[in-house]
Amino acid sequence: MVSSNQTSPVMAFVLLGLSAHPKLEKTFFMLILLMYLVILLGNGVLILVTILDSRLDTPMYFFLGNLSFLDICYTTSSVPLTLNSFLTPRKTISFSACAVQMFLSFAMGATECVLLSVMAFDRYVAICNPLRYSEVMSKATYVPMAASSWVAGSLIAMVQTSLAMRLPFCGDNIINHFTYEILAILKLACADISVNVISMGVANVIFLGVPVLLITFSFVFIIATILRIPSAEGRRKAFSTCSAHLTVMIVFYGTILFMYGKPKSKDLLGADKQDLADKLISLFYGVVTPMLNPIIYSLRNKDVKSAVRSLVFQKRFPQ
Repeated sequence: MVSSNQTSPVMAFVLLGLSAHPKLEKTFFMLILLMYLVILLGNGVLILVTILDSRLDTPMYFFLGNLSFLDICYTTSSVPLTLNSFLTPRKTISFSACAVQMFLSFAMGATECVLLSVMAFDRYVAICNPLRYSEVMSKATYVPMAASSWVAGSLIAMVQTSLAMRLPFCGDNIINHFTYEILAILKLACADISVNVISMGVANVIFLGVPVLLITFSFVFIIATILRIPSAEGRRKAFSTCSAHLTVMIVFYGTILFMYGKPKSKDLLGADKQDLADKLISLFYGVVTPMLNPIIYSLRNKDVKSAVRSLVFQKRFPQ
């Protein structure tokens, strides 16, 4: 470990994780491992049914398949590292491996922000302009929209990671986190990080602020359109087509706002407890949200439930 009074460059980082709470490590290892397996199973099944079931060959389910694949990639970029940190006394990682992990987690998070706004636009067109839906959301439109989400997320992650990795790290190499989050890395730099802070602010506006506005406006118009439907059955059917999307977006953005918007404790005892709480909230954002997505879509979507039942029936009783 590099001491704070040395000037030699940092070649590796050390994760603290739950080192200060060893009794919690085994408990959380089993809990997170179970959640990770549920994520792989749930999202894997959703990907399979959206590919294999012809009834789900629509823009909405194409985006849902992308979201499921994204959740698998996002958790796989961080959860195995977190699980390993619970079992390994020496929680170190090389500088280059840290950069890769930071790029992947940032790219997946940014891509999901854009993809959720694209999914909200899809529901807006389906409910507010149903007669033009097939024209507006043609395959020539929705495939590039999904691809652009991945490209945009990867590009901004490449920029942020390269800016962070160009900084000199010559002091403390201990990261008080579960994963190699870019904000935790920037705190260890022994140089001016104003450029990084500005670029992060711009990225947050583009990849958090703009999607939230687009999603908000989309659902305002969606709800207004649903309320104008004369029959109760029509309103119920229209709302059921977008309620799962709305629930997923509230969970995703609500966790982010709670994680970064809550006030900080000033006393040392409270700060220590808050530090543990911050780590657990971050864990919720990184693991629980991807686990809930397939559950929400399965429970609130008749087409998905029917496709899953058909897939299970075919596996049990092959023709």
